[in-house]
Amino acid sequence: MTPTRALPREVDRLAVADLARLASRGDLPKLADQIRRTGGCSNPIHLQGFRTLIHTPTGAIWNRYSTQHEPGQRLKVACGNRRASRCPSCARTYSADTFHLIRAGLAGDTTKGVAPSVRSHPRVFATLTAPSFGPVHNRPDTGPCRCGHAHLAGSPLLGTPLDPAAYDYAGAVLWNNHAPDLWRRFTIALRRALAKRAGLTQTEFKDVARVSFGKVAEYQRRGAVHFHAVIRIDGPDGPDTPPPAWASISLLDDAIRSAAQSAGVPLASAGHVRAQVLQWGKQVDVRPIGAFAGGDISEQAVASYVAKYATKSAESTETVDRRILERQELDRHDLPAHTRRLIETCWDLDSLYPDRLLAHWSHMLGFRGHFSSKSPAYSTTLGALRQVRADYRAEQARADLRERLLAAGLPDLDDLPDTETLVVAHWSFAGAGNTPGESMLAASIAADLHARRTTDRQEARAQLDQEEGDLSWL
Repeated sequence: MTPTRALPREVDRLAVADLARLASRGDLPKLADQIRRTGGCSNPIHLQGFRTLIHTPTGAIWNRYSTQHEPGQRLKVACGNRRASRCPSCARTYSADTFHLIRAGLAGDTTKGVAPSVRSHPRVFATLTAPSFGPVHNRPDTGPCRCGHAHLAGSPLLGTPLDPAAYDYAGAVLWNNHAPDLWRRFTIALRRALAKRAGLTQTEFKDVARVSFGKVAEYQRRGAVHFHAVIRIDGPDGPDTPPPAWASISLLDDAIRSAAQSAGVPLASAGHVRAQVLQWGKQVDVRPIGAFAGGDISEQAVASYVAKYATKSAESTETVDRRILERQELDRHDLPAHTRRLIETCWDLDSLYPDRLLAHWSHMLGFRGHFSSKSPAYSTTLGALRQVRADYRAEQARADLRERLLAAGLPDLDDLPDTETLVVAHWSFAGAGNTPGESMLAASIAADLHARRTTDRQEARAQLDQEEGDLSWL
């Protein structure tokens, strides 16, 4: 569906009228149930098709599902978009998965394949930032901004250059573009720095220890990406093996700072851009993560922080959340001058660095990496967490089908070998999005589900706190 620009009152009027139309069809409760199964997705995928269960010995059709009997003759499924600006409902699911993935690597979770003993491993929460591309308006801890004024929180001037003409826009977007490779080189340098401090060769280090991490990218107001990462030292086989005796938080801290200082990505000269080595900024923050809440920063806080930014893009810079297909498209967006200049610089440099796809990633201000990622041995995977949900829903569907068959006097599926049943299915894409009335219904359902889950989490946390309080005397 093509989005339209309309005033809120016009949108409400259209939504109410469309909701009345949907109600007149007589299938509004079924539509609401379908939308609820998507979690209130803002931009669901529409499918058309059928699924038929056949008893192979007799050829009899035992069960048949078809979207012909669904509202609008379509089945809605969640879009699964991680961006909160595109679909708040699916983004909450992605955020929750990221939270459990990160927390499992900190506190351990046997259901996710991580032993609780991982809590005893050295682990820190590190922040690596971009270098300066020119002074910007900010809010220092003490005193006014460099411009001589004290800016209020949320001021549109924050993050914008004091002197746009002197700001290194080319350096800013090229740094964003190469940031993923700079992170890769940092991880290599970190292993070397740890091995050096332990008095080991690279091969010897691999035999006794492994570095694991989970990270997330975040945009600063100035439009530069920086990374937050959980970094942990494990034994040679990952979180289930104890780290060597020499591994400590202080050693890890020192190695991170050394690796951040030495890592660099060479950039070839092109046009007016000089040859240089792209490196991290001088601000490197490393904080120990304490078991329970006894350290500098708690496991819960770290997991929550990473999960929060896993669903963000570059919203803090007020850029667009979709690819910009042509430069003229910028005139259709109300962009801040600084953000627009960064996007335009991506297009200006695209022909100078054709292999970097700068125009393609201009809506991300040049950044082309994953917003959240982890090393293989950190903990479980997002795919595994999604599979658990899929298996749960499949089991629910199978249980419902069993009840239908038993009610019809047919055998129990669990008592039949798989060779006696055949599933024939065909699905095709039939569109995406919601009508105005469906959007209103989806937003209401998503808000209700979010409120319920928030209440459930608060109650569970209160129960946990009570149980820990009851055991505090031990």
